[in-house]
Amino acid sequence: MTQESSAPATTREPGRHHRASLIVLGKDRPGIVAAVGSVLSDHGANIVSLDQYSDNPQGGAFFQRTVFGLDDLQAALPSIEHDLAEKTAKDFDLEFTLRDLSVPKRVAIFASKSDHCLLDLLWRHRRGQLPVSVAMVISNHPDTAEEVRSFGIPFFHVPSTGPDKSAAETHNLRLLKGNVDFIVLARYMQILSGDFIKQVGVPIINIHHSFLPAFIGAGPYAKAKERGVKLVGATAHYVTENLDEGPIIEQDVVRVSHADTASELQRRGADVERAVLSRAVQWHSEDRVILHGNHTIVFA
Repeated sequence: MTQESSAPATTREPGRHHRASLIVLGKDRPGIVAAVGSVLSDHGANIVSLDQYSDNPQGGAFFQRTVFGLDDLQAALPSIEHDLAEKTAKDFDLEFTLRDLSVPKRVAIFASKSDHCLLDLLWRHRRGQLPVSVAMVISNHPDTAEEVRSFGIPFFHVPSTGPDKSAAETHNLRLLKGNVDFIVLARYMQILSGDFIKQVGVPIINIHHSFLPAFIGAGPYAKAKERGVKLVGATAHYVTENLDEGPIIEQDVVRVSHADTASELQRRGADVERAVLSRAVQWHSEDRVILHGNHTIVFA
């Protein structure tokens, strides 16, 4: 004899596979939150979380991220999108994006010889800590091929030597086109051309040490040691045609002392790079980052 649960089926909270993210942005004015909420309520959706920000309540820019749950979400999304367009885009002149969170964003990871950021991302992905689908790893060196393939991830070695990178970029574009939603440069030691950035057509996230614009070029930690730095850190940002000047997603630092060697500075810097990049990738993949001009609103 089996015992049936006394809890009615209608009380079940929608699981993660029934959740969607809604990003709204535009000019701030009264009634936006109520309008968005009413559309979701009319469809029987349950708001799980809601974050909002206005840079000036008197007609400034408004940003909102809403996560909601709904059974049979995929079937309902077209109707919800239509009603949002009617009520927010027309009445409030807002832009919005709506995405089913059960469909992970597809990412390509670019790497070179340094593997600490690359392997950290793959490990976190295997542990279920990053809600992404890793489509491929592309590297201009073959050194990490075996380790990457041990994760079950396709690895492509695309050499990029000499001043003319056009052949490598053309090859990379053939691999990427239609297969990825964003790209992560996990210590990829190559400069991407403006033409490549335009043609690939998806966001690109980069990670680097936070000494810039000081200690540029090779051996930044040795140069930092010579200057007696007291902080080392990392910055994750979106890539633009202006080198290392794209909108910042995340940064962090750790204190160091005169007793730390250049190697110790580099090791501690690598630890920060891993943490900062993984947070940036997670936040981007969960639609927590909204671009506004050359800066970001991050609902972490």
